[in-house]
Amino acid sequence: MKKYLLLFCLMALVQTAFAYNSLPSNDHLINKDSVIVEFGKSGKVVIIVENKEDFERLKSMDINEIIRSLGLEEDEETGELTIVEIRKKDGSTKEVVKVREDGLETEVQIGGMRVYVDETGANTKVKIETNRSKKEEPAFRTFFNVDLGVNNYLDADGQFPTSDNPYAVKGWGSWNVGLNWMAAQRISKGFYWNFGVGFQFYNFKFENRDFQAVRGDDMIEFTQRTDVDGFKSKISASYLTAMTMLELDFGKMNDNGRRGLRIAAGPYVGYRLGGQSKFVYRELGGSGRKKDKQNTGLYLNNLRYGVRGEIGVGRFTFFSTYDLNNLFQDGKGPELNPITFGIVF
Repeated sequence: MKKYLLLFCLMALVQTAFAYNSLPSNDHLINKDSVIVEFGKSGKVVIIVENKEDFERLKSMDINEIIRSLGLEEDEETGELTIVEIRKKDGSTKEVVKVREDGLETEVQIGGMRVYVDETGANTKVKIETNRSKKEEPAFRTFFNVDLGVNNYLDADGQFPTSDNPYAVKGWGSWNVGLNWMAAQRISKGFYWNFGVGFQFYNFKFENRDFQAVRGDDMIEFTQRTDVDGFKSKISASYLTAMTMLELDFGKMNDNGRRGLRIAAGPYVGYRLGGQSKFVYRELGGSGRKKDKQNTGLYLNNLRYGVRGEIGVGRFTFFSTYDLNNLFQDGKGPELNPITFGIVF
């Protein structure tokens, strides 16, 4: 199939060359034979020969002979063939016709038209795209994104705390919100170095809503409130975070845009800006909701560090973070390492 596409490109090249030669005078076309190939609604390829002998020789040539006569060289790394190019006065070149072959998949680009042939299945599939506006990707760019996820933590045994622990987390309501200003530096095709800073807001909503986190004399304490009807109990903290990741975009590597798989991973470090506990309750005799807030930041670690991973397909990107250090200072609370799962917008 690739050879036939190359023949089509060759015929277009011959037509272009003879068109330039025919501009000075219409007499130049007298006594010449021509072969006209029409396709589509208005497409036309014309091959003009000088005399009958040349025309007979063209009919006797096969596809392989035509391809060999072009003397094309294939790029061994990319598998691309540049058939036609325009050389400018400054020495630079502009590619007009390019062919890329990857096994049973062949792609031909002619100006703004792209012809894609897929012979991997039982039937050959041909896809034609026209008026493609190929926008060159910048080597460096900046962007803003938002993290939205749910929090939990792992105990000293690497397990999620069960409900018999007063600090066991309820997934729904334990939100993580991140506002990130990022930059991406392209290292090579499909390979990027991402880095940036952001604000991360952690919420750990307790499954046992009648337990309140309070500030003890030398450590955080989880006190069961039997004097009121607990409605919600949680710990929250905010951090200024810096992160860096290396990203592989297989879609960009294979010239498929954002239709391919993307993976990224790297470390982060954050400095705590604030932290408190919040307990929402009603009086046993009946009352509206009341809130009791306490500053528990004294027992939270001021510094957090860990590893972040991302995986994306198309417009969707999922992320996960894991703190390598404990949420609380040593000896000031249970040994808990926060972990987050979410999506990036």
